Amino acid sequence: MSKAVRFEQYGDIDVLQVVEVEQPTPGPGQALVKVKAAGINPGEASIRKGLLHAIWPTTFPSGQGSDLAGIITAVGEGVTNFAVGDEVIGFTDNRASHAEFVAVEVSNLTRRPRNVPWEVAGSLFVAGTTAYAAIHAVALKAGDIVAVSGAAGGVGSIVVQLAKKAGAKVIGLASPANHQWLSDHQIIPVAYGEGVEERLRAAADNHLDAFIDTFGADYVELALKLGVRPERINTIINFAAVEKYGIQAQGSSQASNPAVLAELAQLIDQGDLEFPIARVYPLADVREAYRELEQHHTHGKIVLVP
Repeated sequence: MSKAVRFEQYGDIDVLQVVEVEQPTPGPGQALVKVKAAGINPGEASIRKGLLHAIWPTTFPSGQGSDLAGIITAVGEGVTNFAVGDEVIGFTDNRASHAEFVAVEVSNLTRRPRNVPWEVAGSLFVAGTTAYAAIHAVALKAGDIVAVSGAAGGVGSIVVQLAKKAGAKVIGLASPANHQWLSDHQIIPVAYGEGVEERLRAAADNHLDAFIDTFGADYVELALKLGVRPERINTIINFAAVEKYGIQAQGSSQASNPAVLAELAQLIDQGDLEFPIARVYPLADVREAYRELEQHHTHGKIVLVP
């Protein structure tokens, strides 16, 4: 037996439980991974609340989580490219990573580089691949001026760094508490709230080429008001705006492959990409972890450690 997060109905964080479950057995093409760290994500909270039922319905009782990093303890039939003892970064599509053990398709795994800490490795998938896809969605190139909402969050903090590496001038919308971090990474910090339009116009010299929205609210409308063309606006949360305005909504599903994970991990390993970790919680404190996540003010990722 092993421990895993489960919920048996849609609801608030109080529906989350850590329970004893039968330890998974890896099937053909799978590996059993002893989880060392697993990130949590806003989309998981929305699924748990039933807000995305029309897109991703839930069968109860449900597990939770996709991001993971850990050590392979067994492999299934036909697996030749991974072995017991390998340290891996990966993801599961079965809402199962918030657990002590998870059976994972080896096609969803890549090896963990030595200089990538477990907490970073275990929370890289959703935030990293979402940021990667968002950058490509707006066709960012050297010399562009791009604004990013939620610029210090789990996804936003990666977006601004990748945008900078692409040669863009990057403006980051964030609370004043996170402005120093943005400045330290050569990102122009702008506070959100009343007067944000004027502050953005000033920071961009009245010319904004692209906008990446990682927060929601009315940032898509703001980007359009600032003259950004719809095809160069990408949101990872305001899905209603996609049909309404013809903007982009590229995210993790467009970059969910081990090659992208390996590329991002290599950047971290070489010191060319910083992946901030806001807080690490034991698996037993999963409710507290999501309570902090849903306050929307963290700098970087929140991680569970079994």
